[in-house]
Amino acid sequence: MTGGFPLDLILFAMVAAFLVLRLRSVLGRRTGFERPPAAEPRPAGFDPRGGRVVEGAAEEVRAAPAPGGTRHVVPDPRTPPGQALGRIAAADRSFDPDRFLDGAEGAFRMIVAAFAAGDRQTLRSLLNDGAYAGFEAAITAREQAGEQQRTEIREVHELAIEGADLRGSIAEIVVRFVTDQVNMTTGRGGEVISGSDAITELTDIWTFQRDVTASDPTWKLTSTSHA
Repeated sequence: MTGGFPLDLILFAMVAAFLVLRLRSVLGRRTGFERPPAAEPRPAGFDPRGGRVVEGAAEEVRAAPAPGGTRHVVPDPRTPPGQALGRIAAADRSFDPDRFLDGAEGAFRMIVAAFAAGDRQTLRSLLNDGAYAGFEAAITAREQAGEQQRTEIREVHELAIEGADLRGSIAEIVVRFVTDQVNMTTGRGGEVISGSDAITELTDIWTFQRDVTASDPTWKLTSTSHA
């Protein structure tokens, strides 16, 4: 055929247009499996631990993905927590909020794994005396009951600095961890005491502390809670 478009090309173009329209209609919908949108910023004065507010609340934040894909949320420098981070950086020139959050994620993974395994030595090196006493008591009770703890961190979605303070040379930073975990406790006979093997999104609020004049660079965990 001459003087016109070949019939097979016309049919191909019609099929392609139909597929594009169908694809756009599917991508434009929510399927119900998407993660919910991030929560609104906490109101000023809110303390997720239920105790003392550490230099106010991080009302304005800067969010950026870390190299590993975890979202980092750092307070705006104009907010009270952001100003406290500035004072910590002035007292310790090596301090950087994003590097701190990278270290906090590593500590979170180590502490969670050590608690599940009953590894007191690792916990002793990463917790202060008060926090260690609570973790150690829980491990002892679990051992006496003949129970086993299984905990797996499947994904760390977000790390956010919720509060900060510098009192003298003691720096304190509150971090929110949003993770997907599997948690299950089994009894002597393997029966499930609590939890399950289902993946659950959890939000933990941990407080770390360090003397910025000390040679030891370790930020130790001082308290934990669930949001």
